[in-house]
Amino acid sequence: MTKATIGFAMCGSFCTFSKALQQMKNLIDLGYDVLPIMSQNTYSTDTRFGKAEETVKKAEEITGKKVLHTIVETEPIGPKKMCDLILIAPCTGNTLAKLANGITDTAVTMAAKSHLRILRPILLCVASNDALGASAQNIGRLLNTKNIYFVPMRQDDFIKKPNSLVADFEKIPQSVEKALNKEQIQPVFEQLS
Repeated sequence: MTKATIGFAMCGSFCTFSKALQQMKNLIDLGYDVLPIMSQNTYSTDTRFGKAEETVKKAEEITGKKVLHTIVETEPIGPKKMCDLILIAPCTGNTLAKLANGITDTAVTMAAKSHLRILRPILLCVASNDALGASAQNIGRLLNTKNIYFVPMRQDDFIKKPNSLVADFEKIPQSVEKALNKEQIQPVFEQLS
């Protein structure tokens, strides 16, 4: 029996895609129905971390569903109540800024806006090199926004990249459970072990 439907939205933090895809599989193994969503950059950009076509294919194989990647495809998510929760993993600084400032110009931000308008939870899995720099104000604003929750995060390389934060992708399942109950998993900011 399916627990809930999770819209799993991926943005362009390409170096975290393998972690994201693993968690997509883990959520399905835990009994969730997963709907894959990608920003246009994720859907179409080849990088040193992999080919876009391969990422799309993996997400579709894992979920058994076509990846939604346009504004037109994701706009009905709210009105049709297609998801119980939207998880944005990875969530880039660019997407944080757009969400914090009400900008809806990608499939991912449209999915979030559409979902928020029916008062359902959004869970953000941050992966940004400027999270403690330019994006810090957006994280602060979103921490204080109703129905927005965060996967616990930490500095990933405080010596070489002091402004960088990456969420603990392994904590996505626990964070999903909490967010579905309208609770923020704690602590939001973790110390390095």
